[in-house]
Amino acid sequence: MLVAAAVCPCPPLLVPEVASGAAPELDAARAACADALGTLAASRPDLLVVVGSATGDGTGTYRQGTRGSFKGFGVDFETFLAAADMPESSVPVSVANSELPPSLAVGAWLLSRTRWDAPVEGFHVGERLPGVQCAQEGRELAARAERVALLVMGDGSACRTLKAPGYLDERAEGFDTAAARALGAADTAALAALDEPLAYELKAAGRAPWQVLAGAAEGAGLDGKVLYEDAPYGVGYFVAVWS
Repeated sequence: MLVAAAVCPCPPLLVPEVASGAAPELDAARAACADALGTLAASRPDLLVVVGSATGDGTGTYRQGTRGSFKGFGVDFETFLAAADMPESSVPVSVANSELPPSLAVGAWLLSRTRWDAPVEGFHVGERLPGVQCAQEGRELAARAERVALLVMGDGSACRTLKAPGYLDERAEGFDTAAARALGAADTAALAALDEPLAYELKAAGRAPWQVLAGAAEGAGLDGKVLYEDAPYGVGYFVAVWS
């Protein structure tokens, strides 16, 4: 069953090597993520699953040791799922030719800062996957072990300002406010009720991962708390913990 969860944003800019000179702008978000991961560690899970969004409407799993790369963002920098210093030669053969999607690569980088040593896997959920299916995937993840924790990577709307990736949309702030309220209250019903078409229009990559969390947390009786909420670059970023 689910014993804890951390919700973190997933912009590659969260990684200082990618952000370069702009790195200090997200220092507060990084600090909040570190605190959230501390909550996960304190829960002593038998299994940690890093959940993140990807394009399309399917799902996929990634074994411990899978590589994540930020070369697509102009930086020759890699990370590995759950291993800060895992050499390339130790990557399992079955995953040697696969690569984490960006959201999970950011999650792997966050874990590498904590020297996480418990069993970990990755799971991507397509941004178009219906909420009902997201919830079912979450239930199945929660049943994977006696004590399961989730690190859920996803952003809110990308339409909060004129310079945002999705330009300004007056509906964006209301969507993010509702999402933050649900995350802070560990309100699984409110997360499940997020408007899927609206989330897609607002480029809210966190909708599907958050609804996976909602399914996983059903009946777990967890409490929630928001540690960080802001919209730098016109994108809604949230850090929350459920325990």
